[in-house]
Amino acid sequence: MMLSRPKPGESEVDLLRFQSQFLEAGAAPAVQLVKGSRRHGDAHPDQLPVQDRRDVVMLDNLPDLPPALVPAPAKRARPSPCHPLPHDEDPEERLSRHDQHITAVLSKIIERDTSSVAVTLPVPSGVAFPPVFHRSQERQGKSAAPSKRSIFAQEIAARRVTENRVSAAGGVVPRLDPPEGAVPSETPSSRDKGNQFPGGSHDFHRSNLVTGKGLRSQAAEQEVQTIHEENVARLQAMDPEEILKEQQQLLAQLDPKLVAFLRSHSHALEQAGTKATKEQSPGRPEVPVTAEESIMSTCTSEPRTEALKLPVTPHKEWLHMDTIELEKLHWTQDLPPLRRQQTQERMQARFNLQGELLAPDVDLPTHLGLHHHGEEAERAGYSLQELFHLTRSQVSQQRALALHVLSQIISRAQAGEFGDRLVGSILRLLLDAGFLFLLRFSLDDRVDGVIAAAVRALRTLLVAPGDEELLDSTFSWYHGALVFPLMPSQEDKDDEGEDDEPTTGKAKKTPEEESRPPPDLARHDVIKGLLATNLLPRLRYVLEVTCPGPSVVLDILAVLIRLARHSLESATRVLECPRLIETIVQEFLPTSWTPMAVGPTSSLYKVPCAAAMKLLRVLASAGRNIAARLLSSFDFRSRLCRFIAQVPQELALPPEEAETLSTEAFRLWAVVASYGQGSDLYRELYPVLVRALQTLPTELSTQPPQPRCMQRIASLLTLVTQLTLAANRTHPEPTSGSAEACASALPSSITWTQVSGLQPLVEPCLKQILKFLPRPDVWSALGPVPTACLLFLGAYYQTWSQQTGLCPEDWLQDMERLLDEFLLPLLSQPSLGHLWDSLRPCSPLCNPLSCAPAPEALPSLVSLGCAGGCPPLSVAGSASPFPFLTALLSLLNILLRIHKGLCGQLAAVLAAPGLQKYFLQCVAPVPAPQLTPFSAWALRHEYHLQYLVLSLAQKAATLKPELAANTALLHAVALILLSRLLPGSEYLAQELLLSCVFRPEFLPENASGGPEAADFSDGLSLGNSGDPQCRRGALLVQACQDLPSIRSCYLAHCSPARASLLTSQALYRGELLRVSSLLLPVPKEPLLPTDWPFQPLIHLYHRASDTPSGLPAADTVGTAVRVLQWVLVLESWRPEALCAVPPAARLARLMCVFLVDSELFRETPIQRLVAALLAWLCRPQILPSLNLDCPLPGLASFPDLYAGFLEHFEAVSFGDHLFGALVLLPLQRRFSVTLRLALFGEHVGVLRALGLPLTQLPVPLECYTEPAEDSLALLQLYFRALVTGALRPHWCPVLYTVAVAHVNSFIFSQDPKSSDEVKAARKTMLQKTWLLADEGLRQHLLHYKLPNSSLPGGFELYSQLPRLRQQYLQTLPTEVLQNGGVKMS
Repeated sequence: MMLSRPKPGESEVDLLRFQSQFLEAGAAPAVQLVKGSRRHGDAHPDQLPVQDRRDVVMLDNLPDLPPALVPAPAKRARPSPCHPLPHDEDPEERLSRHDQHITAVLSKIIERDTSSVAVTLPVPSGVAFPPVFHRSQERQGKSAAPSKRSIFAQEIAARRVTENRVSAAGGVVPRLDPPEGAVPSETPSSRDKGNQFPGGSHDFHRSNLVTGKGLRSQAAEQEVQTIHEENVARLQAMDPEEILKEQQQLLAQLDPKLVAFLRSHSHALEQAGTKATKEQSPGRPEVPVTAEESIMSTCTSEPRTEALKLPVTPHKEWLHMDTIELEKLHWTQDLPPLRRQQTQERMQARFNLQGELLAPDVDLPTHLGLHHHGEEAERAGYSLQELFHLTRSQVSQQRALALHVLSQIISRAQAGEFGDRLVGSILRLLLDAGFLFLLRFSLDDRVDGVIAAAVRALRTLLVAPGDEELLDSTFSWYHGALVFPLMPSQEDKDDEGEDDEPTTGKAKKTPEEESRPPPDLARHDVIKGLLATNLLPRLRYVLEVTCPGPSVVLDILAVLIRLARHSLESATRVLECPRLIETIVQEFLPTSWTPMAVGPTSSLYKVPCAAAMKLLRVLASAGRNIAARLLSSFDFRSRLCRFIAQVPQELALPPEEAETLSTEAFRLWAVVASYGQGSDLYRELYPVLVRALQTLPTELSTQPPQPRCMQRIASLLTLVTQLTLAANRTHPEPTSGSAEACASALPSSITWTQVSGLQPLVEPCLKQILKFLPRPDVWSALGPVPTACLLFLGAYYQTWSQQTGLCPEDWLQDMERLLDEFLLPLLSQPSLGHLWDSLRPCSPLCNPLSCAPAPEALPSLVSLGCAGGCPPLSVAGSASPFPFLTALLSLLNILLRIHKGLCGQLAAVLAAPGLQKYFLQCVAPVPAPQLTPFSAWALRHEYHLQYLVLSLAQKAATLKPELAANTALLHAVALILLSRLLPGSEYLAQELLLSCVFRPEFLPENASGGPEAADFSDGLSLGNSGDPQCRRGALLVQACQDLPSIRSCYLAHCSPARASLLTSQALYRGELLRVSSLLLPVPKEPLLPTDWPFQPLIHLYHRASDTPSGLPAADTVGTAVRVLQWVLVLESWRPEALCAVPPAARLARLMCVFLVDSELFRETPIQRLVAALLAWLCRPQILPSLNLDCPLPGLASFPDLYAGFLEHFEAVSFGDHLFGALVLLPLQRRFSVTLRLALFGEHVGVLRALGLPLTQLPVPLECYTEPAEDSLALLQLYFRALVTGALRPHWCPVLYTVAVAHVNSFIFSQDPKSSDEVKAARKTMLQKTWLLADEGLRQHLLHYKLPNSSLPGGFELYSQLPRLRQQYLQTLPTEVLQNGGVKMS
């Protein structure tokens, strides 16, 4: 128990209370008083003799009890419950008895001997009091040595020195002895010569710490010398290592201040001794007087020697330099020399103030400010740990500097500047160290500079460079406004409901998520972790109260945009943060402002900001409800009209800012129009839009085209495209029954008459744009403008054709006019062929490395990783043909769907050589790119192009089959595309299943001799000529006839969920009233697995496992037959579609057919189809790639599946040969021994029913017998099954042959490297074989020669044993040979 000391102001009552608490605790006291007897006869034996006339203060004269304190009454201590205090025991005696402190031995206080000390009398003065001196006056006798005493004490000491001098001159009291503590110098005797340190560099003539001060003059010197000799003798008896060890132990135990005092005292005595030695007379021998030095390493004396190397000599007259502490001046010395790295040992990374990584051996000058750190002082730069420490500095400039440097480091790391120079990820290291919450704490700082640095670092961390530029530049692409949310895909199952119900306005948090702390959330999702720290209210406070500068405002808006792109939930939280959006709209989107000049500005408040408009656009993209709330609040309509009504040149803003602001205003209106909202704005701003469209040809004629101007034009065209789609008269009923959904399903107020006049304004722009197609430099500078023009025309004709009450002849004639004036000249241009040729260099599928993850990609912080922009030859590059060709194919599909008579002219696009080469490379057996956020975005746009080509080819093949070319290639593309489509493309997957995949037109092999070729190939490889109905050709013909049934089967099992399908359908059909959000589902994985052809069969297997009573026979047989038919078609004619499914996985799926039902495998169609597929898997070209030992997709463990397969075979097979063939296939020698042990160890009963003849074995018999078995446990099981009769040739001929071959090879093996256990087992097995009673088995085991499946027994026998085997048998014991009874020759 720790008791506090009494404090000033506490009374006696408090002291008594402390005493009572101490006695109750029963703790040992810090001091123990030894009380002697009151009688003189009972004196302590340790008392001093009587003749010693020094004053001795004994404790006997003290009273037993302390005097009573007034006014508190005396009371006894209350005993502790654990240690009761007797009533008759004195508390003082009890404390004295239990006292263990060192002061317990100090029972006597002895007065110091002052007989030899000189006595000085005060100097008489004529005044009663000494004169008062002031600080400004010069002090008398100013000491040369620095002192920590006060000025008054120094003055008094100086006066005493003066008095001593006066007394000495007058001879008042003579000094009889040397000064106190002084030791006279003498010639070293023989005894002193030996008192030296063994190293010879230290002398120990006397002690400088023990001076004898306070003892009698006669005994002082002798006592000091005795103590000194004992110390020296002890030191001489110790090794130097022991001395250093003891010294380190003492230094660790002593107070550092005491050690520093002793060293300074020794140093002072050494200087005094040196000075006294120099002043000795010449006649006397000089004796060096050295202080006793500490036994330390050589670095102990460095501060003294380095004091001479200081760049500036300190003076005591300087402020705070009256006491010079050399240890604190080390930083002023020159840096130690830079150490060169001689090994490959990792070193700590250091960065300069610009965030650049410094080489370990770089030597930089100190004036750069890169050496202000303690660790590795010679190296320039600062480590991450030092920067983190600097962010907690009390100096605001240092905190801001540290945050700025960390921001620069993150920016360079995201750009990939560090490469492989660092081990691990910088971002991961920073986040694990708590950098995210360090930034959050820094946002709460009171200094504006620190807040600005923290906001910039937060933007650098969250907003990856290039991501926003990429998404903005592709906004006008085909469905370019639809983006994937930038949130991690590794989410809990409870969080997946956000994408399943996109119509909800706000995704609710789960209870688990609400209870998780922010660090736990940030470990999985950085954005969620930040939102849990009340980041939004703090950012609102910074914007509303502190009113920061322009850079901080832009950084905050960028951070809010990134938060809104995370998910619907995050966007809703940004919208609902109190006064946040209101502050942004009022301060950064005003309707009136002071004109701004070109150049930097001091404030963005009350000035329109394009970033604020973009934030509203991103928020509106998150959901229909958010867009409706924005429209109905913040005076949004008037502000939108304000920025659209004027051209950028009239906005009184800098030109670039005005262009960007106008562009974002158009995009925001386009997003709102994507939900069918804001139609009334169209009536108000119709003249503005018409005037803007009329000026487009003039702006497009400006050379060179300005990127910002082109983005504004493309955004305007995207806006009129959405407004045109809003005039669609087909208004489907909403899928949701909510009031908001019913209100939003009201017919649009835009009519066809209001938008029909937009086409004549856009067509001149398209005509002017197409003139630049032969000029690649100008064409790439136009950006998305050509794409936006084609998409508008497609939406225009689609809406026109859906108008009721209009003459179809009008739009059909207009389409023909468009074809003659624009499309045919475009399709005949050679430049368009160059665009088709550019597909392969820019394709992510053909160049998987272009979608590699960013160098600092983190699962918890999703970014597209577009640092530095996209290269020209990429899907989003300036030379990319994807946006224009996709828009062109979309227009052609719309025209062909409306006007079927244009098929012959439009189908020529499919014959482009560049397109054919691109498709050939897409179906090549190469793995798909890794699914990353950027690859998901890029592949989605590439899949759009592929789907539109396939859709156009399907229409052409249906209308004019004679024009269809390369349909087999297109069918392969459709099959691969179906397995790669990402979430959000459910409608495309459904259309592929309905159109291309199961169309007979895309299987030309059926009509061009494909079945006959299959039979001929099987005849050459297998040599079988059985029932014609069982041949593969007949099965393929039947499968082609059953394609409608096969399509129905797969539509029932592989169609996407209805809610997702309807959402995707609304987006791709332009049904604006059904669009709930422009955020796509999180791309966790493709919509369909790579083994989707087996999907219905897997569903049957799982249903059968969950239904003990069994499935209906009709549904089961029909589904299994359709799946096997389709798989046979793909294996025979489209093998590239199954390249992603390993042969072992296909075998496992076939085994599911036998596990579904006990009678399913007996059906004749099932038997024929499974036999054909098994024969295909066992072909010599495929069999080597059959690997059952590697992990298989969709299968936890193949041995577990095989164990269940054996149980099912043993229960229901009844010796079925096809079932047996599947049982035998995994037992090949090259597969895991676990499978063979499972059969011979746990399922021996299978051997009785495994009667597959050797002639029907699908693989060569040598696959089972070679190489020799090396598993002793399996060999013993083989031998036991043979000896016990469980394995017989007429029951299981295949495994009987295998067992005989391996046992024969083992018993006659003479490998000298075998272990003793194997040798003993071999000898035992050979003896048992020799003694077998079964003559036939013994003959087979001893005379086995080679496997031969053509023989009835399956193997050849030696007619006579070879000589080596005969000699080996002679090694058996004589009694064994005699009992065998078999002739050796």
